[in-house]
Amino acid sequence: MALIKNNVVFFTSLLILVALFSVAVGGTIHKVGDTKGWTMAGVDYEDWASSRTFQVGDSLVFAYNKDFHDVTEVTHNDFELCESSKPLKKYKTGSDSIILTKPGLQHFICGVPGHCNMGQKLLIHVLPASLGPVAAPVPGPVRSHSLSLANAPQSQHQMAPSSLQSGASKSASWIGFSLLALILAF
Repeated sequence: MALIKNNVVFFTSLLILVALFSVAVGGTIHKVGDTKGWTMAGVDYEDWASSRTFQVGDSLVFAYNKDFHDVTEVTHNDFELCESSKPLKKYKTGSDSIILTKPGLQHFICGVPGHCNMGQKLLIHVLPASLGPVAAPVPGPVRSHSLSLANAPQSQHQMAPSSLQSGASKSASWIGFSLLALILAF
């Protein structure tokens, strides 16, 4: 019984490590406004955001002229009102990289008076990090590596990948999945 419990703990720990590895390595970098950057001229940020998928571990890069703009993270209510006097965070470098660390809605506006009202505002929905191919345990052959464990009940699992996968972190997920497979093979 203790062997099964140890296998479950080991397997769970490995899945957590793979998930953390995928988030750390596999995040997508989104340049806000693409080539135009963070500006009032000719960018529909609602349209820009709707064509992308944002996940925990991704980064937003705001490129702008710091003499004329800033990036202000605000609450939903302040976003709707274009109110920048109570920022959650304020960025002013002209080249700000913001790592998305939690799922949910995030709201950004330009805090310069009038800019938000003219459309310089961004609302994104951040999804939880992708684990890449979702693996489900499939019963496999039972092997004994020790004579003392030969008569003990054992459980060994093989991994079967699912077709559900996000494109944002395919490479890192497959690296993590491959590492997991190698570890389980030994």
